[in-house]
Amino acid sequence: MGKKILLTNKGIHPFLGKQLTKLGYDCEFDYTSSKAEIEAKINNYYGVVMKSRFKADASFFKKAKKLKFLARVGVGFEHIDVGFANKKGIEIILSPEGSRDAVGEHTMGLLLSLFNNLPKGDREIKAGKWIREPNRGIEVKGKTVGIIGYGNMGQSFARRLSGFEAKVLAYDKYKKGYGDKYAKAVSLKTIFKETDILSLHIPYDKHNHYFVDQELLKQFKKPIYILNTARGLVLNTKAVVKAMKKETVLGVGLDVMEYEEQSFEAFNGDKLPKPFQYLINSDRVVLSPHIAGWTMESKLKHAQTIVKKIVALK
Repeated sequence: MGKKILLTNKGIHPFLGKQLTKLGYDCEFDYTSSKAEIEAKINNYYGVVMKSRFKADASFFKKAKKLKFLARVGVGFEHIDVGFANKKGIEIILSPEGSRDAVGEHTMGLLLSLFNNLPKGDREIKAGKWIREPNRGIEVKGKTVGIIGYGNMGQSFARRLSGFEAKVLAYDKYKKGYGDKYAKAVSLKTIFKETDILSLHIPYDKHNHYFVDQELLKQFKKPIYILNTARGLVLNTKAVVKAMKKETVLGVGLDVMEYEEQSFEAFNGDKLPKPFQYLINSDRVVLSPHIAGWTMESKLKHAQTIVKKIVALK
C-alpha cells in the first residue's frame, strides 16, 4: 500500500490520478463529500489534490496531522491558508506553468478582439447588418503595453506581444531583476506615465483587493485600455465603469469578474449590480467566463506539473 493521496475535484485530467497510481501512490477520489466530511478523514492522507471546491483554512489543516502536501491544480491560493499550512510543515503546490501559454494567448485574443471590434462585428453580421466605418480597428503596433505582475502569465503575454512591435513595460512588486528581452522592468510611476494598454497578471490577496481602483486609475497620464485575466477582485468594476464614462478608460477585456463565486464555476447573471450591466451593454467591452487558462492542452499540463512537483517532494 503506497502513500494515500485524496483527489477532491472533478475536471482534473485523468493523467494525474493514473500517473500517481503508476508511481506507487494510493489514490482515492472523493468529488462529493462536504468540507466537514473531508476534514473528518483528512488525517488518513499523505497529500490532497484539489482545485477550489472548498477552503483549505486553519480548521482544515489542524485536522490534517499527517498531511505532507496540498496541491492546488491551477493558479491562485486565495482559498488556501498558506501561512498556517507552512507553520504545520505542509507544502503548498501550485501549477501556474500549466496554463501560462493558454493565458498568454487568451490575453492576446482579448486585446485583438477589443481593438478590432470582433464581437461587435460578428453580432452585427449575424443580425444582417454590414457596418464598416464604425468598426474601424486600432493597431497594437506602436502602443505601450504596461504589464503588472511579471510571473508566468505576464511573461507569457509579453512573449506573444514580441511580434507586434509594441513597447512592453513590466512592473512586479514581488520580484527583482525581472526585466528580459520581452519587457523592460520599470517603476509603477513609469507604468502610469507611458501605458496605453494595461494588462493585469497579479495574484489575489488582501493586499491586492481592488488594486485597480479610482485612485490608481487617476494616476494614468493617457486614456488606457485594461485587460484582466488574473482575478476579478483585483479590479473595482464600479471605478472602471466610472472611468469608461469619462473616457479615461477606453475599453476593457475581462476574463474574470469580481462577481464570480469562490469556485469560479458560476455567478448569478440575473442579480448583478449596475456596473456589470453597463459592461454587458457596452461595445467597448469584451468578456469571457474565466477561461483564459482553460484549454485542452492546459488541462493536461496542469496534471503533469502537479505529478512532477509531488514526486520532487523530499
